[in-house]
Amino acid sequence: MDEIPWFEYDEGDLDVAQRAFVDVLAERARSWLVDPLDTVVLPPAHTSNGQLITYLDIDDPQRNQGVLTVGTHFDGSVVRGGELHNQDFSIKETETVPTFRAAGGPAELAGTTAEWLEAVLARPLVRCEWHHRGRMYAVRYEYADTGRGLSEGFENSLAPLALQSRLAVAGVERGRGWINRAGLGEPDVIAHVRGAHSGQFRDNT
Repeated sequence: MDEIPWFEYDEGDLDVAQRAFVDVLAERARSWLVDPLDTVVLPPAHTSNGQLITYLDIDDPQRNQGVLTVGTHFDGSVVRGGELHNQDFSIKETETVPTFRAAGGPAELAGTTAEWLEAVLARPLVRCEWHHRGRMYAVRYEYADTGRGLSEGFENSLAPLALQSRLAVAGVERGRGWINRAGLGEPDVIAHVRGAHSGQFRDNT
């Protein structure tokens, strides 16, 4: 079976500079603990700003759950990177993933991009879980080094009745409020997802 390439593209979709950028990035990606299918190239003809977009979907393989999309916009001489919107792939200004900008040649900028992505992948990402009667009712992905959340989920019907009532009184409803640690208390499980181990792990179930 043929190996699936990282950052796969059709040669006719990219110019010389763009191919040079992607080729260096793909070579570096071979050493990353990511699925090649999670590395994506969007040719300029398919992007709203006419620039080459490359991105990486960071997921939780244990739950088959997407957590974060990070990537870059490359115009041939300048690259900009950061967290990307998962639909239009615009760069989001967030505190979760610092943005960066660099100028230079394609190979140099690909190296800079690879170093940035490797730093993102190395950060200690954990999954916090809250359980009730043997079922998980809330989950939150966060960076263990800062506690900053990336995404979360909450199933009201599975939560303890006392918590449901308290959140209702506080006016926090799914889709209308951020139910974070302050609202849920300490998690029952903190599971390492990827990156450096922070030493945090808890299982009270």
